[in-house]
Amino acid sequence: MNFPEELKYTKDHEWIRIEGDVAYVGITDFAQRELGDIVYVDIDTLDKDVAKEEVFGTVEAVKTVSDLFSPLSGQVLEINDKLDGSPELVNSDPYGDGWMIKMSVGDQSEVAELLSAGAYRELVGA
Repeated sequence: MNFPEELKYTKDHEWIRIEGDVAYVGITDFAQRELGDIVYVDIDTLDKDVAKEEVFGTVEAVKTVSDLFSPLSGQVLEINDKLDGSPELVNSDPYGDGWMIKMSVGDQSEVAELLSAGAYRELVGA
């Protein structure tokens, strides 16, 4: 499994890549493997403020639907529209083309509460 060192992670299996005052968010390689084939990504929080750990959407796999939790407080600035026609990108490229939202970073102090790649690996037993 892949856990890029430059990313931060949540206990709920989201990853976050921070670029200045914006961040890209998706689900981890571990999460997409656990879910199986992703068939639909539903995110209806565009232009809305979300709090840390608040649900910003759902991801649907063949046998289950899972909530997506925001790693930080901020505003959802963009939704990855590639996922509308190709939700399987979450499976094939979870840290690249499979990103889900781009959001503003509302409170930089929350970043310190996220997990490092090493801590996340430990959490999932990898």
